[in-house]
Amino acid sequence: MMFPFSYFLFFFTLVLGIIISISSPSWFGAWIGLELNLLSFIPLITLKMNSYLSEAALKYFLVQALGSALLISSSLFFISFLFFGSLCVLSALLLKLGAAPFYFWFPQVMKGLMWPQAFFLASVQKLAPLALLSFLTLNSKVILIVSLSAVMSALTGALGGLNLMNLREIIAFSSINHLSWMLMAISINDTLWILYYTIYFLVLLSIVSTFHKIKASSISNILQSSRANSSNKLSISLSLFSLGGLPPLTGFIPKWVLIQVMLNLHLFATLFFLLFSSLLTLYYYLRILTPFILLFNPLMSTNMKNKHSMSTNHLFSSSIYFNLIGILFPIYPIFF
Repeated sequence: MMFPFSYFLFFFTLVLGIIISISSPSWFGAWIGLELNLLSFIPLITLKMNSYLSEAALKYFLVQALGSALLISSSLFFISFLFFGSLCVLSALLLKLGAAPFYFWFPQVMKGLMWPQAFFLASVQKLAPLALLSFLTLNSKVILIVSLSAVMSALTGALGGLNLMNLREIIAFSSINHLSWMLMAISINDTLWILYYTIYFLVLLSIVSTFHKIKASSISNILQSSRANSSNKLSISLSLFSLGGLPPLTGFIPKWVLIQVMLNLHLFATLFFLLFSSLLTLYYYLRILTPFILLFNPLMSTNMKNKHSMSTNHLFSSSIYFNLIGILFPIYPIFF
């Protein structure tokens, strides 16, 4: 189910809030943009009136309101306690991002959303806090705290996704794990996190659109869905492997660039935790892929209705081509 045309006003104000936050010369203007973004996203969550969406909207509103209150109250400390004020702003932004140690709300909210809203929460809603966070990384102590949060987010995203069956929760913990790489990229260079965010946005779009197309909410739904034909399964496989950063797919490009930069900066301990967590995330991606790859019978695909194959043709092609960019166009050397 897509958003009705009448909701495009909320899309406009949501994007406008992001633009105001990023381009604002003061923290007060950034706070206004974040509030506009929050109030625009709540109606998009409650598109259908049911208990799951209402609960998710309430949880999201309370957590984001807490982060906004902490952000605006930190202005009191900037006059006399500059570092403490920066620490309060940093905590508020990490809370809004759902990064460790403030990740507790993110999987619960994701679990109650539909796939389009879940995609917005895991990608679009992170853009403004990430951009504001990059403005704070001028102090060595702030960079140290951001790096510590990145390590905790990497381990939390990797360990939290184990033994889960709900696909939205798995994507939520995967988002927390990818957020750790973006936090490390922010502490190093703005270009790195923009590159990582862009590729993560497109890879996540390919996997979420496929899950939305086949109406899958758990691993068992993929096996039972009549829409999960061979093209959709191939698209899901490539997208998940690319999301996990498996070389030489597209999702490996930003990780390879960041690995090279971290090696040059001798950040070996932090890099170890990031790589270890990526291996764990690949494990629970394989838990999704293994059942329907082993149980899939190619002969059954000839009995599928033509409308399924035709309706997934464009989605299948775009997802395949994008996730194979890493193979078709070896562009990695241009970053060094």
